[in-house]
Amino acid sequence: MGKQKTYDTALKQERAVLVGVITPGEKPEQTKEYLDELAFLVDTAGGVVEKNFTQKMLKPDRATFVGTGKLEEIQAYVKAEEIDMVVFDDELSPSQLRNIERELQVKILDRSNLILDIFAGRAQTAQAKTQVELAQLQYLLPRLTRLWTHLERQKGGIGMRGPGETQIESDRRMILEKISLLKERLKLIDRQNETQRKNRTQLIRVALVGYTNVGKSTIMNMLAKSEVFAENKLFATLDTTVRKVVIENVPFLLSDTVGFIRKLPHHLVECFKSTLDEVREADILIHVVDVSHPNFEDQIHTVNETLNDLGARDKDTIMIFNKIDAYVTPKTDEYNEEEIAPLTLSDFKKSWMAHHSSPTIFISATRKENIEEFKQLLYDKVKAIHTSRYPYDKLLY
Repeated sequence: MGKQKTYDTALKQERAVLVGVITPGEKPEQTKEYLDELAFLVDTAGGVVEKNFTQKMLKPDRATFVGTGKLEEIQAYVKAEEIDMVVFDDELSPSQLRNIERELQVKILDRSNLILDIFAGRAQTAQAKTQVELAQLQYLLPRLTRLWTHLERQKGGIGMRGPGETQIESDRRMILEKISLLKERLKLIDRQNETQRKNRTQLIRVALVGYTNVGKSTIMNMLAKSEVFAENKLFATLDTTVRKVVIENVPFLLSDTVGFIRKLPHHLVECFKSTLDEVREADILIHVVDVSHPNFEDQIHTVNETLNDLGARDKDTIMIFNKIDAYVTPKTDEYNEEEIAPLTLSDFKKSWMAHHSSPTIFISATRKENIEEFKQLLYDKVKAIHTSRYPYDKLLY
C-alpha cells in the first residue's frame, strides 16, 4: 500500500514547459541560468519541467510575449505531450495572459504568479500570510477580466454591458476592500513588531542576508544552536527568525531573513519591506554567498541592488562565501579531460574573491569548515560596536 501511495502522488505532479525571451545584449548562458532558476522554482512548487522554449527578440511581443510561430510550436508540443502548464520567465500583462490562454488552452503562469504560489505555501506566521495574501490580491486585481470569460456571450458591446461587467465590478470592489483591510492588519502587526524590537535595542543586531538557497538558515542553526527550517528549496524561509547568540562573553541578536531573487515581483517587495526591517535596523550584515553556484557574482549584484532599495547598502558587512566544499573550478580549456583539483581553503584566500571591500571569510556550513575563523571575526565586530556604544558595560571586560 505504501508503494502504491507514493506512485499515485508522483502521478499528480504537474508537468510544465518553460518559456523565455533572449533580448539583445543577453548572452545565451544568461538565459539558460534564468530558466534553470525558473525550473528550480517549478520544482519547489511541486511541478516537473519537461522542456524549455526560447526565442531571440528585440523585446517580448505585446500580444503573446513570443512570436506567433513560436507560440504554435509550443501549442503543438503541449497538445502532443499533454502538458499541464506553461510558465513564462517574466511577468505577463493581463492581455498577454488572456491571449496565450486562448491559444494554448492550458494553465498559464508567469514568474510572479509562480513565486506568489510558493510564498503562499511557505507562509507560517500571521504576518507572512497577510503579506502574501495582499501581494496575491494586488497581482489579481488587474487580471480580473480573464476570470469571467465564461460570461463572454452575455457581454454587451463596447462597454461590456451586462452581467459580466456587474460581476467583475463587484469582485473588484470586494478585492479593494480586502486589500484595504489587509494593509490595516499589516500596520498593526508592524507596530507590534516595532515594540518588540525596541525592547531588545540594547543588544547588537546582526542580520543574515543573501540570495535564496545559499545556506543562511544552516548558518543560523550552527551559530544559534537552533532548529530553523533549512531545505534545498527556494524560499525555505519566509518569516524573519531572531535568536540570541553568545560567542565567548558577547551576546547579540541574529536574524535570518527571506532570501532575495532576481525579478522578484514588485508586489512582494513592497509587501515584505516590513519583514525586512530587521535588515534596515541591523548593526552588522552577514552577506552569505553560495560560491558553488556558477553565477554567484550575478547573485551578489542582485542582493546588493535589493539592499540599496532597502537603504541598507552602506551597513557594516561581512562577506561569507559558503559551500566551498561544493565549488567546482571552471575549465579554461574545454578539450582538456584531466580532472581539476578542488581548491583548498588557502587557495580561496588567495583568490580574487578574498579582495572584497568588506571582510571576507570562506566556509562550509554543513561540514563546519573554517567556522572558528568566522566566529572570531563576528566576535571582534560585535565587541567593537558594543564597546563603543556601551563603554561602561562591564560584560566585556
